[in-house]
Amino acid sequence: MPAATLATFLRDRRTRLDPATFGLAGRRRTPGLRREEVAQRANISPTWYTWLEQARGGAPSADVLNRIARAMLLTEAEREHMFMLGLGRPPEARYASVEGVSPRLQRFIDRLETCPAVVKTATWEVVAWNRAATLVLSDYGKLPPGERNMLRFVFCNPEVRAKQHDWETIARFCIAAFRADAARAGAVSQIGALVEELCEKSEDFRRIWNDNEISVPGEGAKRLVHPIFGTIDLEFSTFAVDGRVDLNLMVYTPVDPTVADHIRRLVVNGL
Repeated sequence: MPAATLATFLRDRRTRLDPATFGLAGRRRTPGLRREEVAQRANISPTWYTWLEQARGGAPSADVLNRIARAMLLTEAEREHMFMLGLGRPPEARYASVEGVSPRLQRFIDRLETCPAVVKTATWEVVAWNRAATLVLSDYGKLPPGERNMLRFVFCNPEVRAKQHDWETIARFCIAAFRADAARAGAVSQIGALVEELCEKSEDFRRIWNDNEISVPGEGAKRLVHPIFGTIDLEFSTFAVDGRVDLNLMVYTPVDPTVADHIRRLVVNGL
């Protein structure tokens, strides 16, 4: 059954391709590319590709599926679906740098008037935030994009460190979750320079990093000593963005309704 389902998927995607997109002219009796054309673009045997569309020849390798994905210009969602059909698992993560979020996601987090919210990458760069986050966490907008890294805040920013009620626990959680995020998103090679930098700048980072702790970010709690709100307790939840492993939305919810109302008033009044 999986082979037949993969075969159907490949035939469907092949017939949807426009030959003109690939510089192939001339009239055709059937829509899409020919099997040998897909095989040539994928640099695989035409016979092997034909067998895949006929549900023959056994399971393809991950390399073959990646070649076919590039040849057919599959989207990331289509590529993942093809891997699930062909191998029963998703492909290995391929990390790509992220510079921002969609306007729709930004509008959503802006609606969270009482809850600080940030969107971070697998390397813990903050790429989006709302007004509540500016008031409660940090004013990311005043920093150049290259300096909006949450680990740099925790280990290299004295003001951020002073806000943490239990800095050691927060620091350990951050490093353990950061290590897991980078591995899950296939970004291990991308974090080398950041890790080296932080090891040089912070003895605490080097000490905790060398403990090799791993933690999957999900839900938790933190206490802040804030110059405006005093000591506040926050609960946080982490969500994947559009099912991507390289982007996470973190939403902090004030436990005290009075603090939440105070944040809302400041957000609404633009203070």
